[in-house]
Amino acid sequence: MIRNWLNVIPASEQTFTLMESTTFDTEVMRSKLWYRGDSDELLQFFSQLNKYGQETSFWGSVPINEKIRKIHSGLPAIIADTLAYIVSSDLDTVDVNREEWEELEKAVDFQNIVKQSVVDTLVCGDGAFKISVDTDLSPYPIVEFVSADKVEYEQSRGIITAVVFKTIYNVKHKQYILYERYGKGIIESRLFDDNGSERPLNTVPELDGIEPVLNFDGDYIMAVPLKFYSSQKYPGRGKSIFSGGKSDCFDALDEVISQWWDALRMGRVKQYIPESMIPKNPYSGTPLSPNKFGNDYISTDAPLVEGVPQKIEVVQPDIKYEAFVSSYTNAMLMCLQGLVSPATLGIDVGKMSSADAQREKKDVTGNTRNTITNTLEKALPRLIEAILKTYDNMLEKEPKDCDVTVSFGEYGSPAFDSRVETIGKAASYGIMSVETQVAELWGSSKDDEWKAAEVERIKSQKGVENLSEPSFAEDF
Repeated sequence: MIRNWLNVIPASEQTFTLMESTTFDTEVMRSKLWYRGDSDELLQFFSQLNKYGQETSFWGSVPINEKIRKIHSGLPAIIADTLAYIVSSDLDTVDVNREEWEELEKAVDFQNIVKQSVVDTLVCGDGAFKISVDTDLSPYPIVEFVSADKVEYEQSRGIITAVVFKTIYNVKHKQYILYERYGKGIIESRLFDDNGSERPLNTVPELDGIEPVLNFDGDYIMAVPLKFYSSQKYPGRGKSIFSGGKSDCFDALDEVISQWWDALRMGRVKQYIPESMIPKNPYSGTPLSPNKFGNDYISTDAPLVEGVPQKIEVVQPDIKYEAFVSSYTNAMLMCLQGLVSPATLGIDVGKMSSADAQREKKDVTGNTRNTITNTLEKALPRLIEAILKTYDNMLEKEPKDCDVTVSFGEYGSPAFDSRVETIGKAASYGIMSVETQVAELWGSSKDDEWKAAEVERIKSQKGVENLSEPSFAEDF
């Protein structure tokens, strides 16, 4: 007998050393610059960013002898602002079982804070709502949203136990950093100079009178963290929508736009005029200098070939517009992929695909919007409850628990005529009751009382009436 043995030798362990090109603060700064959209700031930042292969990027390349006009599309800001508008405008109801909330909602400008928090969280990755008390400025709690570059978190087994806010102060050409640690029932304030040495709070005039340790009633934190996506690169922190390769996509889009406009500039009409035919000054006889709006031309010598007349030649280069449009479209779709649909931003892409495909692409915006609203439906009730408890402490009352419900409307719901057609077909087939028809047709735009009256009106028009069940005594 012959036996065949298969000896498998296991692979040896290998060690790989990877060097991170950027820190978390650097990525936050890059995302903020994309959102700001200033071409000069982008050029300065990417020129100073020491990153492997960064010199090959469009914004990171610095030409020595050539002048290149670098144009920014502004698409990152449009994406973030559009998503924030969609979410904030869909905020339907905020149900709170306390009467003080109506007054506090106007005082803290709740709608604007929610919109600003969505923008900052999408751009920077995460952040936190900060609740503070300053009776000199307002008799109500002051609510502001602090972005990721000025926030740190203390976590225990994945649960945030405290939020640390960082604020920079400049006093007499010196820089100080204030660390405010927001924990349950306590706020600790510590001031450090640029050398890392702790200083008293009154070193900064604005902090004079602030207590280093403030204890308050209630088992809650006067800060609420917020993040929509989790970062795999930095555990415990959020992920910006401009991270994960989107920065390279925006860089490629700006390169296409800049090359396109540079080709348009180089493709202007050029006039070649013989020297003898150059326009001259009628008084001195000297040739007139060209200008961009009057007589822009290029001077040429007379032809040396006998019999060739001198004439003015007009030349215009042939620009391949189709290639630029195709490159621009593909680069733009790479930037929007997984975030929003082109139709959401008002971009006409009807020539690229059918109407059905465009409706399917619109689901991308709905998915992103649902991710944001699902997080806000959990974070905003905690914020409202913290505001109400802080207000109770300001009035020297015992902080009370409250029931808070935040709901958002439906995004991308079908048009009214489409709903009428669909519901009408279902009613004609006899598979939908009148109550269901009214509920599906009007949704949350009408209250329950109006819907019940509408059901009765429809039934009465159809000759259907609801009569009470007769009793034996009434018949007798």
